[in-house]
Amino acid sequence: MSTPPRLLMLNAFIGTAGYKKLYQELGYSVVAEWSERKAISLVRKSPPAVIVADFYHQTDFRDRLSNLESLLAAAQASPATRILVLYEAAHQAALDKVSTRLRIDAALTLPVQEDRLRATLLTWLENVPASI
Repeated sequence: MSTPPRLLMLNAFIGTAGYKKLYQELGYSVVAEWSERKAISLVRKSPPAVIVADFYHQTDFRDRLSNLESLLAAAQASPATRILVLYEAAHQAALDKVSTRLRIDAALTLPVQEDRLRATLLTWLENVPASI
């Protein structure tokens, strides 16, 4: 019996926390986190198969464009980890800038079309390396 691949969900929006059940139904072992710092620590200690994270841009960020750049930077060291970002359409320009510097494997606008979310995660589940 193999261990299910881990999915780390980093939630900034209450609405996206409800997808945990879907992730589990697909066969992922889910770790939920609300703190980016704790999520970074988890990624560095034991990279998950998938990271699903909420993205947002605030104009008052002094040295970065979004809430996720530190997490994305930490995840770059684990190329087998797939990164899915959920974002508000109004933040598309900031997401585009971030994605030119840091790998994001897929991005879905909110409200998420559940069939697209399911299809993306199922595809990744089928291609999870044995080491993750």
